[in-house]
Amino acid sequence: MRDLKNYKVPAPAPVTLTGRYVTLEPYDRAKHLEPLWQALGGAAAVNELLRYFPQDAFSEAGPFGDWLEAAGRDFGWVTLVFRENESGKIVGMASYMRPDPKNGVVEVGSVAHGPDIQRSPLTTEVHYLMARHVFEDLGYRRYEWKCHNENEPSKRSAVRYGFTFEGVFRQHMISKGANRDTAWFSMIDGEWPVLEQAFEAWLAPENFDEQGRQRRRLEDIRAEINQGAAA
Repeated sequence: MRDLKNYKVPAPAPVTLTGRYVTLEPYDRAKHLEPLWQALGGAAAVNELLRYFPQDAFSEAGPFGDWLEAAGRDFGWVTLVFRENESGKIVGMASYMRPDPKNGVVEVGSVAHGPDIQRSPLTTEVHYLMARHVFEDLGYRRYEWKCHNENEPSKRSAVRYGFTFEGVFRQHMISKGANRDTAWFSMIDGEWPVLEQAFEAWLAPENFDEQGRQRRRLEDIRAEINQGAAA
């Protein structure tokens, strides 16, 4: 059993994380608000994309930016925006949320992938880079993913990335004037070596054919690694 008497890690801070397909940058209102707003669909589409988020609907970029700034100021969120390396465009966002450095726990949330990058290698690399930073750079023990229990795409994504389903917190909160049951997922530091190996194998160029289609699924790669370790 690991000795945790002197365990100490810092709270997440703004950071730049660079991968093959995407670079994550600390959110800066002057630099990122308008391109992020447009990347998420603007007034015509952003509220549908954020339908399971607890905040009120947005009709323009300003209040959206106010919400992001308040989350950082009042709750310690660290919001990162995604810049596609090939085009240089802002294409989405996610935040480190509810940091608990005393216990080495942090959550990834407020995830919004713009329509141009959904179901692309870029989105998977985003979550690989964020998890790697948590475990390898910051030394955290637990990385959480939570979502509205009705948000089936989010739950499928969590499982695909390697988070383990832990249960549903019933009547966890009131969101947009209605009940929200919250599904909880996590990955922990002892699992990270296998998860990292699978992410890297899936993201490797040789895992994609000439049309950019995956040759092996992330879940299958992870299962193969676990089977090899158990043999």
